[in-house]
Amino acid sequence: MEDGAVYNETTEPQAKPPRRPFGCTLRHLWGWRLPIKALQAILSLLAVICEEIVEDCVTCGGLYFFEFTSCSAFLLSLLILCVYCIDVYETFGEDKVQTV
Repeated sequence: MEDGAVYNETTEPQAKPPRRPFGCTLRHLWGWRLPIKALQAILSLLAVICEEIVEDCVTCGGLYFFEFTSCSAFLLSLLILCVYCIDVYETFGEDKVQTV
């Protein structure tokens, strides 16, 4: 017998996990959390649109504050949806994502 026939490779190459389209997963937003976050994003976008419809105002300070808060809520809700629905959550780890 040859020396090469006795010692065969014993390890198999690791199979790559199946790729999800765009890395999207709903593992972290299950149950009622996904519809609530989607509704939050839709309602905050609707608030931004409604604020932009207003053409004339007597005292605009409150309107500008409402614009700032509704736009911030829309952007933050989109950020939360993106972080929890793509592979970033698994890449950085749960503790770092919750810290941010």
